[in-house]
Amino acid sequence: MSTAPKLSRSQLAAVVAGNALEFYDFLIFGFFAVQIGTVFFPVKDSTGSLLLTLATFGVGFLTRPLGGALIGRLGDRIGRKPAMLLSFGLMGLSIVGLALTPSYAAIGVAAPVLVVIFRLIQGFALGGEVGPSTAFLMEAAPVEKRGLYVSLQFATQQAATLCAGIVGVVLASLLTPQDLSAWGWRVAMLLGAGVVPLALAIRRHLPETLEQQGNARLPRPTLAQVGLACLTLLVLASATISTYALIGINLFATQTLRMTPAQAFGAVVIGGSMGVIFNPIGGWLSDRMGRKPVMMSAYGLLCAVGLPCFFAMAQSRTPGVLYAAVALMAALLALGTPAIMAQIGESLPIQLRSGGIGFIYAFAIAIFGGTTSFVVTWLTASTGSPLAPGWYMCAALAVGVLSMLSMRETAPVKVGRGA
Repeated sequence: MSTAPKLSRSQLAAVVAGNALEFYDFLIFGFFAVQIGTVFFPVKDSTGSLLLTLATFGVGFLTRPLGGALIGRLGDRIGRKPAMLLSFGLMGLSIVGLALTPSYAAIGVAAPVLVVIFRLIQGFALGGEVGPSTAFLMEAAPVEKRGLYVSLQFATQQAATLCAGIVGVVLASLLTPQDLSAWGWRVAMLLGAGVVPLALAIRRHLPETLEQQGNARLPRPTLAQVGLACLTLLVLASATISTYALIGINLFATQTLRMTPAQAFGAVVIGGSMGVIFNPIGGWLSDRMGRKPVMMSAYGLLCAVGLPCFFAMAQSRTPGVLYAAVALMAALLALGTPAIMAQIGESLPIQLRSGGIGFIYAFAIAIFGGTTSFVVTWLTASTGSPLAPGWYMCAALAVGVLSMLSMRETAPVKVGRGA
């Protein structure tokens, strides 16, 4: 569009609510994995119950690329707004359905089957949410504020991380273990789903940012665009691995550093706080300095300090050093990520933007986000080194920074105020 529609704060909040709900659900599911396991997978071995729960959570990653491709493509064909309404509606349906599914004791094997179905629907919806919403934000933003608008996707993720942690800790403190297993985790999920009706109502009144193409066929990606997609996937892989490595810092703190759960939760709060603060700063900087300088500087520095940070945490094993290291790494990660997403969106033509962003992002999350915790745990157990997560994260960052070198600059401040 030649003139960006002016969005109110409530409209902006409704657009970015999908990403926020994604991270809220992610952490709530992980926080109450043991309780959910006892409700739906009551096997004799508690470890087996937990593994079945985590596997059920993991199946949601399988349908993300499909959602990114289909709903994202829908956003390119009929509009960003219909695609966002569909993805968010499915997201709300799946979360409420999961929260209200009766226990194994009540309906037998139908309970875990329903849980898996809802997780598949949820993964499909989450995969389809990112492309249309990111494309909408870019097209609704003033040209000189695209990076800032896109950064709101990630800032709200981190805000949701804080909310999930607070809800989890409050419920765990107020309820007995029996109540947590019976209904406490359901309350936590329904609290997150409570934003769905309001966000859907606001999204219905959003302006459309996609110029209708009539019955024209959507263009096929060119060879150059396919090459860009491959480079972008490597960059997003580095971002995803780093993000999920830091999300799992609470497990690193409890299992490797032998800290208390309360101390480990403090690290999650610190990481989320850094994201809320530095994601908008990173987007703002990329609007003024360009996408490549910001993302390469932030990720290059994170690659350089990652291993020293993990070394310091492993050597000291104190909360102070843990919090300082997490704050530094989370701040650098938050500075670089918005520039990456803005660069991806600006590199794609408007007719391929929603589907392209959706599929590449969902594929990166499915492959690398869904495996990071497993790989980090396996590497730590195999090597016996507390630095294993740092090595894995820094290797991914090195690949990402090298891939960034081959990407062209897209920020309007560097290349002009084009579409």
